[in-house]
Amino acid sequence: MTASDQETPAPAPLADVPPPADAPAPAVADVPPPADAPVSEAEGLTPRQARLLRIAVASAVLVVLGAVLAVRLASRTSVLVVGVYGLAMILCGVVIELSRHGRTRLGTYLLGAGLVAALAADWLLLP
Repeated sequence: MTASDQETPAPAPLADVPPPADAPAPAVADVPPPADAPVSEAEGLTPRQARLLRIAVASAVLVVLGAVLAVRLASRTSVLVVGVYGLAMILCGVVIELSRHGRTRLGTYLLGAGLVAALAADWLLLP
């Protein structure tokens, strides 16, 4: 018999070979949790909750701006009043649409900056 006729034993799979004694222990992230371990929920709002909250806040601001616009127009009629509050109301509608499409953080920044600009315009521009 020749060496080519004899079958050589297959090497042992690597999973069955124990690690050397001086090898470092595996990191915690490398070890999967047991199947019966409780799943911890992440803190904070889920993206869906954040979108719904932003839509609710922008809708409330829209209603408040409409009421303030009605009060301001009753006291003085000015195109500038309609322009300032009308642009702020349009901004609220844009924020609602951004939130519906998943751009909640951008909507938050835009709503904050727009409301500050509307208040500044009301204080500085309107008589």
